[in-house]
Amino acid sequence: MRTLKMTLFLFSTLLLFPMLANAQTSDVGVTLEFDNAASALELVQNYVKALQEGDVNTMNAQLADNAMVYGLGGGMDSLNVVEHKAYYLNSTSNYNHVITQDLYLPVKVTKNWNEGEWVLAWGTNTITNKKTGKTTTIPYHTANLIQNGKVIMIRYFYDVLNVLKTQGYPIPAPKE
Repeated sequence: MRTLKMTLFLFSTLLLFPMLANAQTSDVGVTLEFDNAASALELVQNYVKALQEGDVNTMNAQLADNAMVYGLGGGMDSLNVVEHKAYYLNSTSNYNHVITQDLYLPVKVTKNWNEGEWVLAWGTNTITNKKTGKTTTIPYHTANLIQNGKVIMIRYFYDVLNVLKTQGYPIPAPKE
């Protein structure tokens, strides 16, 4: 019986081996080491530092003139650079932003639909209402596409329901 089990195990392993080998040799190229990695990383870190300082002009200076921002404010709509500035002028006039537990990962992708030089960022944005002192903790992720030394796209991802609940909005149960 032991010989039969060992034979079946080896046979199964041999059948799966071609699939495992192909999974390792994808045409998609992803690397963490590329020429612009350090400058791309610095660009996104400057953006985050400017947010914490309430310096919206410096935030916008990191963006290309035709940059697009998605998912900010919990919406699926996109914001252009002018709309991004208006959003953050309103936000920084009402809230202080403190970023903690931040982590940044520069990645270059080739031969794929998302080709380009990216900086992925994770962290926690604790916003404090300047009038009430009430804080809201927002874990977030951004995907920042960099081109020619500027951010050309930012995709924001965070739990909007968490933000609404923390700010006291009621979440009613669905009607049957």
